[in-house]
Amino acid sequence: MAQSFDVVVIGGGPGGYIAAIRAAQLGLSVACIDEWKGADGKPALGGTCTNVGCIPSKAVLQSSENFEQAGHGFAEHGVKVKGLELDLAQMLKRKDQVVKQNNDGIAYLFKKNRVAFFHGRGSIAGSGGGGYYVAVGGESLNARHVVVATGSSARALPAVPFDEQLILSNTGALALPEVPKRLGIVGAGVIGLELGSVWRRLGAQVTILEALPAFLGAADEQIAKEAAKVFAKQGLEIQLGVKISKVSTSNKSVTVQYTTDANSSNTFECDKLIVSIGRVPNTEGLNAAAAGLKLDERGFVVVDQDCRASLPNVWAIGDVVRGPMLAHKAEEEGAAVAERIAGKKPHVEFNTVPWVIYTSPEIAWVGKTEQQLKAERVEYRAGTFPFSANARARAIGESAGLVKFLADARTDEILGVHIIGPLASELIAEAVVAMEFRGSSEDIGMICHAHPSLSEAIKEAALAVDKRALNI
Repeated sequence: MAQSFDVVVIGGGPGGYIAAIRAAQLGLSVACIDEWKGADGKPALGGTCTNVGCIPSKAVLQSSENFEQAGHGFAEHGVKVKGLELDLAQMLKRKDQVVKQNNDGIAYLFKKNRVAFFHGRGSIAGSGGGGYYVAVGGESLNARHVVVATGSSARALPAVPFDEQLILSNTGALALPEVPKRLGIVGAGVIGLELGSVWRRLGAQVTILEALPAFLGAADEQIAKEAAKVFAKQGLEIQLGVKISKVSTSNKSVTVQYTTDANSSNTFECDKLIVSIGRVPNTEGLNAAAAGLKLDERGFVVVDQDCRASLPNVWAIGDVVRGPMLAHKAEEEGAAVAERIAGKKPHVEFNTVPWVIYTSPEIAWVGKTEQQLKAERVEYRAGTFPFSANARARAIGESAGLVKFLADARTDEILGVHIIGPLASELIAEAVVAMEFRGSSEDIGMICHAHPSLSEAIKEAALAVDKRALNI
């Protein structure tokens, strides 16, 4: 006889495990299904984010930054390092330990909140029993509600599958046993820039090939231009307007043939090629067609603004539905869906979802870019403040970058905040809070910020909207 649950969540990534925990907190009986296995072959909760995405990439970003600072940055502080040596095996071991700590943390939270866990691939086997039957590993679960949180996978180049030896997705790129001399990356987005930064710091010669004619087109143009200058100075070679015509592999190298917007033919050879051209939704094995679950032409589960799918009491969240493929967006949707199932009326504000690129300097933004406001013919005022004029940034030796505020010209409501600089991932939270409460740039400018602190750059940029910046 099938075990019965109020909610069965298919997928144990950030969206799925948060949905499961929140539903359990609200008194619902919950099961979560996930098929991920760790290096030891045991179940590993957390999905792509925890196992081969957000968490391990941040671990090696920090480790590689430490290595670069020891080799190039510490001397300025009077700290001399002799005989610097890279222990890549230890670096990757630490990364795996960080991942395992997060895996174990989620398992603990499931136990604490009485969420039943089933290891395997879940699929909707049909309706019945007052809901749906969900199959997993030879078992059948009966669910009153089903939450699809199956995430996404790396998109491959046409006719160039990932082998994780020469042609790498984010998975292989985080597990290279040695530093490649020449590393090619297709795609100058978040993943390409972060992984390119890691391996450049460790000694690789990195070339990034980007199809779009503009660098970081999703970011504010002023911030993107600043980032391009900083990355070029660091040694990242970024080519724009690239059209790849052929990728071929030999025993030890990869050859990429491509043209640029200037129609010149180019051949690029590298030891490893990371492909980071976006991600595709994971719906294979879900039995969507037979169950009647509607997918769009790109394979995403079709949902309404509240994440309701085409079948009654079936929901979908995170990377498998519309919207930005961000772990924190998935978490917010997961919690909101759990609350809707429990009869509550939550709200997720997609206009204040922050974006972060964890390079050095970090890049973060929320709300509209200046080019979007111009295209929408919104009257606005802008204020900027450079970290080179911030005392704390100078003290820690990370003074590259700036903060930019965009505010409505009439009401002064904050429309967007854009940062490139130290700890931008943390600083952006203040802007998100202000925008959630429909705050004005004046509101931020009137708040006392600790001195010296990086957050003073937020205050100064807000004051600059009204040409009132005090330290520049």
